[in-house]
Amino acid sequence: MKTMGLIGGMSWESSAVYYSLVNQEIRRRLGKSHSASCVLWSFDFQEIEDLQYAGKWDLLRDRMYDAGRGLKAAGADFAVLCTNTMHKVMDSFEADVGIPLLHIVDAAGEAIQADGKTRIGLLGTKFTMEGSFYADRLRDRFGLEVLTPGPEDRATVNDIIYKELVRGVVDELSRRKYEAIIDGLAARGAQGVVLGCTEIGLLVKEHACTLYDTTLLHARQAVSYALGG
Repeated sequence: MKTMGLIGGMSWESSAVYYSLVNQEIRRRLGKSHSASCVLWSFDFQEIEDLQYAGKWDLLRDRMYDAGRGLKAAGADFAVLCTNTMHKVMDSFEADVGIPLLHIVDAAGEAIQADGKTRIGLLGTKFTMEGSFYADRLRDRFGLEVLTPGPEDRATVNDIIYKELVRGVVDELSRRKYEAIIDGLAARGAQGVVLGCTEIGLLVKEHACTLYDTTLLHARQAVSYALGG
């Protein structure tokens, strides 16, 4: 089994889910008392959030790459960045750090492509929904048309993530708001919706529209890679 390096703490709420998922999946596949071989680098998320809103992406890139080097030194064979937004700065990670990175967008894209869908909705932080790094990768690598909510709904999605979910708050009213936004994407022709923030799955778990929970998909991808699949 390869050793996975988890770059987490963004937020720790979803990092805890990652840790649970990868260990559950390892045990499911291998049986007995097996668990994942992994090392975790966990950030103080408030520092990361402040840098995001300040637009200091170069500093954030340095933080992520330094974490990767630390994980490599600790014995990690590959890296799993346990957040969607920070993939914005990971383009040269493998070349600079020297270990493979399992990209979360690829985990989502492969699942969507396997289902034969061509038009997909995307929810996430404002940096994910309004930036090009996420939608462009889905389009270029998987041929997907990507829809995002309108400006007001994007603000609602983002505020719930940063003001509630990363702080462990799961609110029923917020769930209904997300469900209405998903309904709106489906009405525009989305055949499914990517939960492109690793905390959204804490709030919305099921819907009539197919949901692609990136936390679950990424964790499964990590287990497959660790086991040589």
